[in-house]
Amino acid sequence: MEPNTLLDAILDEAGISHAGLAAHVNAAGRARGLALRYEHTAVARWLKGQRPRGQVPDLICEVLGERLHRPLTLDDIGLGTPGTPRVPGTPLSGFVERATALWRSDEQQREHVVAAPAVTGTHAVMPVWEWENPPEDADVSRRGLTRVSMEDIAMLRAARTHYEQMYRKAGGVATRARVVGFLNAEAAPLLRGSYSDATGRQLHRATGGLVAVAGICAYDSDAHGLAQRYFHQALRLAKASGDRGLGAYVIALLVNQSLFLGEYRQAVAFAESALRSGGPHLTPALTADLYAMQAKAYARLGDGAGALACIRRAESAAERIHRGQEPAETGYVQPGLVNVQVAEALLSLGDLGPAREHADRAVDTPAHDRGRVHRLAMLTHIELRQGDADKAVATAQEMTEQARGMESQRLRDRLRAVREHLIESGCAATAEAAEMIDGALRVPL
Repeated sequence: MEPNTLLDAILDEAGISHAGLAAHVNAAGRARGLALRYEHTAVARWLKGQRPRGQVPDLICEVLGERLHRPLTLDDIGLGTPGTPRVPGTPLSGFVERATALWRSDEQQREHVVAAPAVTGTHAVMPVWEWENPPEDADVSRRGLTRVSMEDIAMLRAARTHYEQMYRKAGGVATRARVVGFLNAEAAPLLRGSYSDATGRQLHRATGGLVAVAGICAYDSDAHGLAQRYFHQALRLAKASGDRGLGAYVIALLVNQSLFLGEYRQAVAFAESALRSGGPHLTPALTADLYAMQAKAYARLGDGAGALACIRRAESAAERIHRGQEPAETGYVQPGLVNVQVAEALLSLGDLGPAREHADRAVDTPAHDRGRVHRLAMLTHIELRQGDADKAVATAQEMTEQARGMESQRLRDRLRAVREHLIESGCAATAEAAEMIDGALRVPL
């Protein structure tokens, strides 16, 4: 059985105890001529995934719906017909309940959520297909208990910026619990609140940006299934907002995850979807990043012509970037990012000279702490491949110092990869640098 996170979240929202729900269900049953004698232990079993018999699921909907002043369906409380296939285009209200239930389960560190593997095939592709294709959300207004104001939306936007900066400095492991806690405490009540269509679109956009950061932090913590679910949520929120550019940004995050998981054909297809559907809504920074990641995927697939074509498009888009005209989300596309992406693609193709030039250019360009670690790691790999061990040692040492204090599985992966390459070179100097990396890796997350 899989725990019923939706019912758990609805109970929490309703502010009703296990014993209280059992008593109300018994009372509602008596009104229908049923003799029910449920206690809190029965509710605990329902939360663990057991489905109650007969009319009881309908009674639970009735009791909780009255408590929350809104109608609830069996799907809303996680008691829909077992085995029913997923219906594309989930209504927005149902999506909100499922999304907030996930946030609550993540904050409570529920193992079945945190340790879930990433989905593949149709389940991975469907959210992107739904974002790209009709129907659109004609009206996202909602009636709730709390009136959402523009001050609330400004708070969500400020929080996104705050947690993104925290992630860049401290890593996703340290940041994730904080951003998820904020989603539960602040964003969830607003999504369930009262707002017009115009305000709702801005609310969904602001929340989508925050959920994307939660996904980035989960990805950085090696929780890939959870990260994917956050990215899919952010994509649905982007669609509700009507902001195609935000949706394309979220797909860029999915492309990056696909590259890490070795799903190179999927990475190419997702990037193509964002480039095709984003159209005029794509900024030069996002366009450059999508083409650069597509180049890396093509290079991994051994398609040199495809990789080089994407590199040219990425470089052309990068020349058009103007910082004051980019949204907050694309701030990660800092000067030099495209260079390091291109260097990685060229390294995969075995074109070491141009790869070194791009990596040098990336390292010589200022970047935030996290980005600089990745740039130095890429340069170290190329220097070792070229046989320049002394230079590689110095670069690796700088990289290690830069990474100290960051709680990030992705950076640890980078350090481990550099360490292996240093050891493979077989030089005394590189062994010393590898030992320095060992010391950094011994610090637990």
